[in-house]
Amino acid sequence: MLDDPLSHGLWEKTAPSAPATAPLEGGVRADVVVVGCGYTGLSAALRLAEAGAKVAALEAVEVGFGGAGRNVGLVNAGMWVLPNAMIEALGADYGERALDLLGNAPAAVWETIEKHAIDCEAVPNGTLHCAVGRAGAEEIAERARQWGARGAPVTALSAEETARRVGTQAYSGALLDLRAGTIQPLAYARGLARAAIEAGAVIHTQSAVRAAERSGAEWRVVTERGSVTAGWIVVATDAYGGAPWPQPRREQIHLPYFNFATPPLSPELRASILPGREGCWDTKTILSSYRFDRAGRLVFGSVGALRGTGRAIHRAWARRALRKLFPRIGKVAFEAQWFGMIGMTGDAVPRFHRLADRVVAFCGYNGRGIGPGTVFGRTIADHVLGRIAEKDLPLPVSTPGAPSLPALREAYYAAGAQIAHAVDGWV
Repeated sequence: MLDDPLSHGLWEKTAPSAPATAPLEGGVRADVVVVGCGYTGLSAALRLAEAGAKVAALEAVEVGFGGAGRNVGLVNAGMWVLPNAMIEALGADYGERALDLLGNAPAAVWETIEKHAIDCEAVPNGTLHCAVGRAGAEEIAERARQWGARGAPVTALSAEETARRVGTQAYSGALLDLRAGTIQPLAYARGLARAAIEAGAVIHTQSAVRAAERSGAEWRVVTERGSVTAGWIVVATDAYGGAPWPQPRREQIHLPYFNFATPPLSPELRASILPGREGCWDTKTILSSYRFDRAGRLVFGSVGALRGTGRAIHRAWARRALRKLFPRIGKVAFEAQWFGMIGMTGDAVPRFHRLADRVVAFCGYNGRGIGPGTVFGRTIADHVLGRIAEKDLPLPVSTPGAPSLPALREAYYAAGAQIAHAVDGWV
């Protein structure tokens, strides 16, 4: 997008085309204006339109331009933090509601894909959270215990079973989560947009919001060449947002994450690496992730930004790491490379904000955008429609905060990943 091959890489090369959209021109009226066309905004627009609401969705660039079009494509259940940590952060009432919603989020993704016939390479075969060393094995065991206590279909695998499923002896075990899987993330976003338009929503791309003005019981949302007057505003910009609602971005630290994609591997290699086609990531602090796409490309990623010196450092590290994990892979080549930003809250728990009267937002997905975006989009739509009272939402109303020294911390994470990858051979 924007003639930048480093923004969306393989996903832009292989996704079906986006539905036709145009910038907002002139003044229009709607029941709800949705700002941001990632998973949350598109899921909200789809749900609202299916209920008969008149929806105008505004996107500053293109559908899926932010994290929705750049991520690894792992459809995970829950959040990064352990279930018990969610309870501690939110309290028993909200915590259990959030865990129930987020634990079932992959099922909502698969149901949405099937219902709307979205061509996004969906593979609901589970994910493998791979343990590195003794500490990793202990973490996996605790995750299995906490999710298992809630009836989730998760299994802690032995090192031997992990090696069989992954194709490497590098891990001390893994957590198999059968709720989860992989998709082509930009294709999913474009499919959601197409479904929302078919349901009656209107999507305007290249329509960045410049201002929002209150007029009686309604809001007037202004873009460069037009405006929408509506009773409700759903702010769905998350970590890629800005004015006139900078709060969701300000309260998050940006963590860069890159991906490289190999050319399609040989049938022999594809049969020996992740033969079950699960998505995979590990327990390292500077984690790695990998999965196959439909054509047999191995998509391999980690923390870091592909800019400046980081581009060469992370590429060299990715080649070394893949050879270390899978020695039979031989000389490693890449046909696509891209990166984006993950928004991290201070406690790794998402947020619900009432930014003004009838201006609402879910944000802070902490690297888990696909499932949470889908179900939080639906939930915020149901709240706007009057189906869910504010007190019954899965998250409490919270006041946006601001981390200390955000720019310095973001620079530290980007530089730290470069330093680690410059010297790390993976193990």
